[in-house]
Amino acid sequence: MPDDRFRIEHDSMGEVKVPEDALYAAQTQRAVDNFPVSGIRFPRTFIRALGAIKGAAAYVNSELGFLESGVSEAIQAAALEVEQGKHDRHFPVDVFQTGSGTSTNMNANEVIATIASRKLERPVHPNDHVNMGQSSNDVIPTAIHVAAYFEVTETLLPGLDHLHKAIERKASAVDHVVKTGRTHLMDALPIRMSQELSGWAGQIEQGIDRVRGALPRIASLAQGGTAIGTGVNAHKQFGSRVAKRLQEKTRLPFVASKNYFVSLSSQDAAVELSGQMKTVAVSLMKIANDLRWMNSGPQAGLADIALPSLQPGSSIMPGKVNPVIPEAACMVCAQVIGNDSTITVAGQAGNFQLNVMLPVVAHNLLESARLLGNVARLLADKAIEEFTPNEARVSDLVEKNPILVTALNPVIGYEKGAAIAKKAYKEGRKLKDVALEETELTAEELDRLLDSRKMTEGGIAK
Repeated sequence: MPDDRFRIEHDSMGEVKVPEDALYAAQTQRAVDNFPVSGIRFPRTFIRALGAIKGAAAYVNSELGFLESGVSEAIQAAALEVEQGKHDRHFPVDVFQTGSGTSTNMNANEVIATIASRKLERPVHPNDHVNMGQSSNDVIPTAIHVAAYFEVTETLLPGLDHLHKAIERKASAVDHVVKTGRTHLMDALPIRMSQELSGWAGQIEQGIDRVRGALPRIASLAQGGTAIGTGVNAHKQFGSRVAKRLQEKTRLPFVASKNYFVSLSSQDAAVELSGQMKTVAVSLMKIANDLRWMNSGPQAGLADIALPSLQPGSSIMPGKVNPVIPEAACMVCAQVIGNDSTITVAGQAGNFQLNVMLPVVAHNLLESARLLGNVARLLADKAIEEFTPNEARVSDLVEKNPILVTALNPVIGYEKGAAIAKKAYKEGRKLKDVALEETELTAEELDRLLDSRKMTEGGIAK
């Protein structure tokens, strides 16, 4: 870029060339120059959280009498613009940066100071005014929690709830379908398709409960601990008042941490939430893989169901259609499980009074919540809602299932039942026909004993 497209900014280390139109200043530019690692920036939700925190801090500092009202109002107005996403392109710092996230905190301070200065038509200082009563060491952990609460309550939980309801609706619609159950991928006793889906619904319901159970720790904010948890340079009420202000603005139950030393030195709450999201990912992968198996075919697979045809499945095989939505879901789940491993390792990086992998925790935690919420909706709308049971094939397989003989065990015994099952399978005949030949049971008795629908009664506590 030509020299006339830059301006000179100063910080405590000297002069820095900054793009002429940048809202940020010297410290942000140093970080851009120092960390050309991935090109991955903090997500929108995190920048939104930073804006909310800076606005709340300015409000509280004015309320406490430390910040002139005009400066406070200008900072709050600028912070609101950041919160609303009007200046995201001015947050260029790579996620892989200083472990405290100081570069991104200063990025926010500089952008907000520039906007506020223009509004006020006099200088607003990024450290002395925008960062008043704060440290990167409490701002970034606070932003992680605030952003995570946003992402979980606005994307993840609504997505999971949408999926749960879709599964329950589909279960009601296919309750009449009795299919062959499978254990070890081998034929087992009959099961209603609704019962199979109820297992999926139960997994998602439990996942919702798990994630909700982690939220009270996420609502606890580090703001007020400043550099190492002692609260130096912040009023004693600063943290609790910032939490209250955030609660009023967001209508979310944010509170000041009961122990700032915990909140600065550890990321245990993020590790907990990530672990619960990993469990949800495991559940979703099980459901997605069940759908893939049930859809397999159409001739040489299980073909219990037909998923909707969404796009051509092969560049060489005409007519091939693949289960693309469950495949996408499985990839998301793999990513979330990997993110959890990263967060687990990062959570161990709480050296004495500060965790020094905060940016990577933020990136992975927010990505997991966003991906899971989005793919849950996709799975609901383009797979669960739209699949159709292949009822004739499913019914035929049930009637030919040799494992139905299990229902005859109390009458003819295990050994006799095994012999009948093997003969039915070897000859490719219906079990009832073989049992009619090999036992003294009448056709009416066999109809009653081998009633596949009756075999499916039970399984869910009333």
